[in-house]
Amino acid sequence: RRRGTHKPGSIGIPIPETTVKIVNDTGLEVPRNTIGEVIVQGDGVMKGYYKNDAATEQVIQDGWLCTGDLGRMDEDGFVFLTGRKKRLIITNGYNVYPKEVEMILELHPDVAQAKVISKPNLMRGEIVSAMVVRHPGAASTEKEIMKHCRTYLSSYKLPRELTFVKNLPD
Repeated sequence: RRRGTHKPGSIGIPIPETTVKIVNDTGLEVPRNTIGEVIVQGDGVMKGYYKNDAATEQVIQDGWLCTGDLGRMDEDGFVFLTGRKKRLIITNGYNVYPKEVEMILELHPDVAQAKVISKPNLMRGEIVSAMVVRHPGAASTEKEIMKHCRTYLSSYKLPRELTFVKNLPD
C-alpha cells in the first residue's frame, strides 16, 4: 500500500499509528469486503468524552472507538463507508441497511431520490418503508419499482411500503 494512492469512493487507508477494523455486532472482525461497524484504535483517537463517563462507555470498548459508521475494507486496506449503524432496520431478525435499499431504488431510471425508514410492525418487529421522488414526467408505478427492487435485493430487504412523494423529508 502506497501513501497517496486513491480508490474512488474510499476514505483511504488508516493513517500511521492507527488501526481500523470492521466488526460484526458481536465485535468479531469480519472478512475483507464485508460490511460491518468501523472501529478505530490509536494514539490520535479520542479516549473519551470530557467529564462524561456514561457517554464514553457507549463508544469506547476494550480500547476501541466504536464509530457507529458502517463500512467495509477491501483487500488493499482501503476503507469504504456505507452508512450509519443507527439507521439499521431489523426485520424478522435480518439486518437491512437503508442506504443499500435507497441506492437500489435510485438506480431505477424514473427515481430521482429515495429515503428508506423503518416502521414498527407487530409481526416482524420493523418493516422497510420507502419514500420515492420520481423524475419530472416519470410515470413508473409502485409495481414497476418493486419489480426493479426484486431484481437486486433479497426478499427481506424489499420495501413493504412504497410511497411516492414530491419531496423527501429532512
